Amino acid sequence: MKAFTGVIPAITVPFHDDFSIDESGLREVAGWLSTHTGITGILTNGHTGEIFALSPEERAQVTRIVAATVGPDTAVISGVSSESITEAAEHAQQAEQAGASGVLLMPPHYWLRFGMTDEHVLTYYQTVADAISIPIVCHVYPAYTKAGYSSALLAKLAKLEKVTTFKVGTRDMSRYDQDIHAIREAAPSASILTCHDEYVLPSLVQGVDGALVGFASLVPELITELVAVVQKGDLIRAQELHRVLFELKEAVYGGGEPSADAHARMKTAMKLTGRLSSDLMRPPTTSPGEAARERIRTALVRAGLISEGAAG
Repeated sequence: MKAFTGVIPAITVPFHDDFSIDESGLREVAGWLSTHTGITGILTNGHTGEIFALSPEERAQVTRIVAATVGPDTAVISGVSSESITEAAEHAQQAEQAGASGVLLMPPHYWLRFGMTDEHVLTYYQTVADAISIPIVCHVYPAYTKAGYSSALLAKLAKLEKVTTFKVGTRDMSRYDQDIHAIREAAPSASILTCHDEYVLPSLVQGVDGALVGFASLVPELITELVAVVQKGDLIRAQELHRVLFELKEAVYGGGEPSADAHARMKTAMKLTGRLSSDLMRPPTTSPGEAARERIRTALVRAGLISEGAAG
């Protein structure tokens, strides 16, 4: 069972004006991302990829398009999110059949409202694991939610054969440190990826194996270099890159945790840089207003990603 390391962008999905998937645009973005040194995989059907706006058939379609585009040298991990344990297993099977190298298993979102027990989580993971032959990435939600996994539970999950990788978004730096320690103690071969888009550098210096972030779809060259220099111990260069990223992440993430609006701002940034022909979002999420768009444009100019008079 492969453990995923390096930088894995959560890919966005471009749409036509009728909200159908723009297959050509998706292939272009996936192909472009896969050319960057340090990009080891691509996540389809993450929150950045508007998983909740896609049908099960469309989720499989997105994975199939990306897997066919990038080829076997780039891992494709598909997000799986379902309220039903049976449906989650079916979606994971569909992802594998579409060419996924692994699945990212999100918690059922009713857990956010009602909570869960360790046994619920372990049963959920084992059921999905039994349905597929590819590895699972555990998506760790923020510690303050009722779907946040304790460090002790993460240690139990790390002992499951097919759970090889943890996408950790604890968003509590003390707990984040505890979570990393618990996973390392339970399964030294497991990999840990930060998914803290809004503070990538602080979450990398804890000694993790890479980053699985939507931010890498916008600036793959910056995120891959940041991960590389942190792993080399070059903090001075890491701080320089962080300063370049700072205004971009403020414009995209609004200075806080990613939201549906943040994913819309990400699309707008990618349109302004010419990576997408449209920043259309599926309702009820809408594209940013003019003030937010101008803030994004200014941040892109200051980061040297577009010229002052660039259209978009």
